[in-house]
Amino acid sequence: MSDYSIRLYVDSDYEVTRNLFRNGIIEHHNKAFHHALQRPHIWLPALVVLTLPALNLVSVTTSILVVLTAVAAIWFYCRYMYTSYVDYALSDDMLDISKYYLQRDGFCFWVAETRGGEVVGTIAALPSSDPGGEKHLELKRLSVATKHRGKGIAKVLCRTLIDFARRRGCEAVVLSTSLAQINATKMYEKLGFRQTHSFYPPGLLGQFLDFKIIAYRYDIPAL
Repeated sequence: MSDYSIRLYVDSDYEVTRNLFRNGIIEHHNKAFHHALQRPHIWLPALVVLTLPALNLVSVTTSILVVLTAVAAIWFYCRYMYTSYVDYALSDDMLDISKYYLQRDGFCFWVAETRGGEVVGTIAALPSSDPGGEKHLELKRLSVATKHRGKGIAKVLCRTLIDFARRRGCEAVVLSTSLAQINATKMYEKLGFRQTHSFYPPGLLGQFLDFKIIAYRYDIPAL
């Protein structure tokens, strides 16, 4: 980690920061797709359709086309779950990062930078809006460029945010992430975050694809 430093976001980081966020989120859609295909309520009907030609109910070509169309639709919907979230974030808090995160009390945004001046990681903090979370800080927008992963950057970014929360007198840091973000969940748990609950996004699509959101909490030790 000595080849990297953590600093506050500046406006010249705008495009690279948004791209890091976009790429870091959308890359998970294939994992979500593979997870969905493992659900019995998805692959069992596909097997039934593939057996229909043996009963002379449909042609082999038709059964294969039906299954392929269904698989393509599932892939599209998995990707949509991530792209729609990215589109929303880029038009919300990531639209004017300085104004949203650096000009409001209790908010902050950091980047990880190489010695050569390349921004390769991001993380954001904001007061939790959850009921009863008045003294909780929420971790958002954690992302590290693919070629710079495995070097401890994400952990240092998280610890930077935790230290920020501690200095502000917060009792806990909370976050939510999708089930498909396996490496992220492992890292959070190694840092001391514990899973508190899980839920599906609004609508039936998330439940159908088993697109589960996992909530984590890190309790800040009292001094």
